[in-house]
Amino acid sequence: MSDRPGIVVFAYSEVGYRCLKTLMDLGANVRGVFTYDDDPGENAWFRSVKELALSGGIPAFTHRGLRDPETVELIESLEPELMFSFYYRDMIPQRILDIPRLGAFNMHGSLLPRYRGRACVNWAIIHGETETGATLHWMTPRPDDGDIVDQERVSITGTDTAMDVMIKVAEAAERVIARNLPLLERGKAPRIPQDHSKATCFGGRGPEDGQIDWNATARDICNLVRAVTRPYPGAFTFLDGEKVFIWKATPLNEDTGAAPGTVLSRDPLIVAAGEGAVRVDEMTKSVNGKR
Repeated sequence: MSDRPGIVVFAYSEVGYRCLKTLMDLGANVRGVFTYDDDPGENAWFRSVKELALSGGIPAFTHRGLRDPETVELIESLEPELMFSFYYRDMIPQRILDIPRLGAFNMHGSLLPRYRGRACVNWAIIHGETETGATLHWMTPRPDDGDIVDQERVSITGTDTAMDVMIKVAEAAERVIARNLPLLERGKAPRIPQDHSKATCFGGRGPEDGQIDWNATARDICNLVRAVTRPYPGAFTFLDGEKVFIWKATPLNEDTGAAPGTVLSRDPLIVAAGEGAVRVDEMTKSVNGKR
């Protein structure tokens, strides 16, 4: 039996995988992992948290409603002294957050207090940000508003896709966990209050949110393309009455004088925007609703 504090982890996605792997590599006393069964219908580019946990002999639990008394009893039976949430998709209720004596902590993919909420990397790219990061913070019942333990910045280049940035954020998250685990296990985690007046919060995104508004600037349109390109559902528009998905595009700064959405060239495909124009570098047609 390890004399290190017992840990329960809630995790999913690549950040979840990498942070759990970091805990395991550091010999942390992980007593149970709550995650999700991998959906064969989802375009999952990330590795399986469930498989990782089981490969390390750690019990993995799925299909658990966090407000069910049986789930609370299960967590209590694991006797966690520390709790982590790494890109877990459900909010963790206060009843569970109160269980670990050393605290409950969440890893968020932005530089809090900015970009609280869901799809934070995608939103940062959509808004043309040049940096984001990974923030470890104390959990509260409200999304991403607890005191900060530590954070690390990562750059966003003008050609980075959401997946590129997600990998950078996941790597930063690994480093944040590794350098703070000793403090967390001793109950010495910092508490840096967030400046709530600077907070921004965004909701989740669905495939329908990828429709291009040609009245936007060429730069903003290309930011959207980068933010939702593969493995995400993609940015789309209609060309000659057909729905097409644009996976890669380049902003052109020239003043076209044409109405937004006007096709200026077919080969290469260039479309006028509200400001400038967009050169389409990769696209596919939608066939019977499929890409």
